[in-house]
Amino acid sequence: MRGSARALLATLLLVVITAPSYGNHNWGRYHWGRSTSPFTLKTGDNVGSAWDTYLNEAITDWNHSVVLDLEKVNGGTTGSACQPTLGRIEACNAAYGSNGWLGIAQIWVANRGHITQAVTKVNDSYFKTATYNTPAWRRLVMCQELAHDFGLDHQDERFNNPNLGSCMDYTNDPDGPPSNEHPNAHDYEQLEEIYKHFDSSTTAGALPPAAATVDLNAPSAWGQLVRSNAAGRVQTFERELGRGAKLVTHVFWADPEHDANHR
Repeated sequence: MRGSARALLATLLLVVITAPSYGNHNWGRYHWGRSTSPFTLKTGDNVGSAWDTYLNEAITDWNHSVVLDLEKVNGGTTGSACQPTLGRIEACNAAYGSNGWLGIAQIWVANRGHITQAVTKVNDSYFKTATYNTPAWRRLVMCQELAHDFGLDHQDERFNNPNLGSCMDYTNDPDGPPSNEHPNAHDYEQLEEIYKHFDSSTTAGALPPAAATVDLNAPSAWGQLVRSNAAGRVQTFERELGRGAKLVTHVFWADPEHDANHR
C-alpha cells in the first residue's frame, strides 16, 4: 500500500473510532405489543417526594414521542420491593444498599420479544451522596432507565467523551454542556423505528410461574452476564424463565472510585 493510501486509511479509521455514535439503539428488539399509534403504557408511581419531579419530567419528555404515551398511575408495589405488574412499568426508589448500582431497568420478555412487564429502580444509597445527589444525575438516570423499559438502548457507552445531548448517552458530566438530562431527536426517531409495525396481539398474557418467584433485589437472581462495556459500568444480564420467556436486567453501575470511597 502506498504512503498516501495508507495515510488516508488511517484517517478514515480514526474518524470511525472517534466519531459519536448515532446508530440504531434499540434494546435487543424488545418492545411492547401494540395495535394502535400512539399506544398508552401505564407507569406506576412508587417513588417518594425526592423523585416525583424527575419521574414526572421523564414521563413528559418521552411523551413527546409520536408513538408512545406514558400514563402515570398509582403504584402497584412498594419502593423497596418493586415487584412488577403485568402489562405496565413500575417505577421505584429505595436505599437498596451499597451494592454498586445507581439504577436498574428490568423487563420480562415473552417468546416473541414482547415486553410483558417492567420495573425501573433508582438507588438512594448513592443518590443521597454528594456526587449523585444533583438534579442532573437524577434526571439522567430516571430518564434512561425508564426508556430501557420500553425498548430503547444507549446511543453511546463512553463516559469521558463529549456529551451527545441525550439521556441515552453515558457521561461523567450529565449537565454538560450539552446536557444529557433529556432525550434528543435521535431517541424519538429510534422509538418510531422500534414501534413502526403493529402487532397481531397486545403484550398482555400470563408469564411462566418462575417469573413470579424472582427476588429482584438480589444480583444472584439476574442470571447470566451477557453484555458489558469496556469499563464494566454498563452491563446486561439474562435469566431464562421457561417457555421462551426471560428476565432481562440492565445495570447502570456507579463510578468505581466513588463506590470505593462510599464503602
